[in-house]
Amino acid sequence: MRKKRVIAGIVTSALLSTVLIKNIAFAAYTVDGVSMQPTLKEGHHFYINKLTNRFNKIERFDIVVFQMPGEKQVLVKRVIGLPGEKIEYRNDKLYVNGKYVPEPFLKKNKEKVYGNPITGNFTLKEITGKEAVPEKCIFVIGDNRLNSRDSRHFGFVHEKNVIGEVKP
Repeated sequence: MRKKRVIAGIVTSALLSTVLIKNIAFAAYTVDGVSMQPTLKEGHHFYINKLTNRFNKIERFDIVVFQMPGEKQVLVKRVIGLPGEKIEYRNDKLYVNGKYVPEPFLKKNKEKVYGNPITGNFTLKEITGKEAVPEKCIFVIGDNRLNSRDSRHFGFVHEKNVIGEVKP
């Protein structure tokens, strides 16, 4: 009898631990919109590890899930600019601190527009009023540049608003 109670206690503890870990460490999301196509298609389901953001440094071209203050909608975008960096787009090319940085993940999107630009020319100063990405912030843009509401519209994303990273 005692052995059955011990086993039942272990099973119950394991189930509770699993539920707690799932709710604290992981979150399920569904892509709502076309802003990250073709990398993430509308309706795509994915899980993110919410603890990753706490222990890993966000890097350029990571795909992150975040929520802007005061908004209910959760967004998914690609990190383009990191703290302290000057970001500029010229002739459909990304320049970070004056140096060209290739964006190979945009190849399919660029092929679809037959040589027309998909990212308009801008500097951070022109669209945000800041010379560089502020500390503890990132600058994000959707892969579907022509159909994305991103940092070009709402500004920088503070790292505390990043929920986690998407691994496509």
